[in-house]
Amino acid sequence: MRHDILSDVFSIIKNGEKSGKLEVYVPASNLVKSVLLVLQKENYIGEFEFIDDKRGGKFKIQLLKKINECNSIRPRISVKNKDIIKYEKRYLPSVNTGIIIISTSKGVMTHNQAKEANLGGKLLGYVY
Repeated sequence: MRHDILSDVFSIIKNGEKSGKLEVYVPASNLVKSVLLVLQKENYIGEFEFIDDKRGGKFKIQLLKKINECNSIRPRISVKNKDIIKYEKRYLPSVNTGIIIISTSKGVMTHNQAKEANLGGKLLGYVY
């Protein structure tokens, strides 16, 4: 039984990238779809599609070999806009390398988009 689908998705993607797979299958949810859209917009993954297996569904994701590390942030930390820089230093290897995915009141976005929009939110994960 899965307790944290987002952690499972990040570990499946990371293991698929390290083993050289071209595509992986991950469990589906609305949050996972939002995170995958952010990863696709930032060119970390290719196309993805929903497959209905009559048990909740899953996403088939095309991997582009651009992810070195990805992980979820547990517990989900609430941050204000001015505190995002502190978590950039903690989770990302260097400036302008990688993204932190944040769930805001305007939807799921990267930390750079959240800083531009002057929004805070909950940290979901990081990718570089």
